[in-house]
Amino acid sequence: MRSYAFFIVIGLNLTGLLAKAQEEDTIALSTWNHSIDVAGYIFQDDFFVLPIYQANREWLHLEARYNYEDMNTFSAWVGYNFMGGNKFEFTITPMVGGIVGSTDGISPGLELTFDFFGFELYSESEYVFDFDGKEEYFYYNWTDFSYAPLDWLWFGISIQRTKLYDTDLEIQRGLLLGGGYRWFSISGYLYNLGWDDPYGIIALSVNIPE
Repeated sequence: MRSYAFFIVIGLNLTGLLAKAQEEDTIALSTWNHSIDVAGYIFQDDFFVLPIYQANREWLHLEARYNYEDMNTFSAWVGYNFMGGNKFEFTITPMVGGIVGSTDGISPGLELTFDFFGFELYSESEYVFDFDGKEEYFYYNWTDFSYAPLDWLWFGISIQRTKLYDTDLEIQRGLLLGGGYRWFSISGYLYNLGWDDPYGIIALSVNIPE
């Protein structure tokens, strides 16, 4: 109860505090911007794919996910982009989503990106209100903290909290390494080294130009 209440309060406060900042210093998106991300999860005895599609235009954020909250489950999202900054750049997107499939429910969500001199903090969170009952409510989070010594190369650390798969750890801990060129990028993740349930992720991203 406390976790999702805190999450909702933080999202509402960020919305109010940044509304004025967006009016004064906004990175305007005059046309639609599209991106497609496909993550392949590699386990010792299993493999599955998690695709995500995003579309942004000015303040409007649209997103679709599959196999994110649960296997064979689709979620659709709508959100509001708050963007700004110069040397320190930020994008903060509070969202709300509907979930159907193996899990059915609704969810508030929040995506954050902070950039400062090659350092980036990216985090996506959601709290799922499962229609099957309170015992199935769950807080999801994926957070990456990375540094890019070059425009095309980055590395860092990553954590995840998810109900999609089971390991001995409630929070998955990992390392990341990635690179990109123009519209395309690829990142590799290795989680839970030193524990009984290590696994990897290969993530491909395409940002479709305006």
